Amino acid sequence: MPATTKLHAALADPTREAIVRLLAEGERSVGEIAEQLPVSRPAVSKHLRLLEGAGLVRFRSEGTRNLYQLEPDALAALRDEVDALWRTAMARYALVGNNRAPRRGAKKGSR
Repeated sequence: MPATTKLHAALADPTREAIVRLLAEGERSVGEIAEQLPVSRPAVSKHLRLLEGAGLVRFRSEGTRNLYQLEPDALAALRDEVDALWRTAMARYALVGNNRAPRRGAKKGSR
């Protein structure tokens, strides 16, 4: 099972994906996130705990507020996995493209 399985599961929820997209713009508090989404602050807190447990976000305390930000290493792991999938898909596409039969009416040896 890939190390990114927890990350994928965490991002499968539309609200958590929206939170990650907001955090991609910069660090935010629970209240700032809740203002942008159609869910309550307690719901945002619950989603953030799940994202933190998956390793996608981290927080730091500033006074009475917790400020959340994305975890760069987790995003890098997701990017690396998607890049590997893309390379495999392109290699297979090239294989299929290079092994296709000549078009009708075309002379053998020309494409």
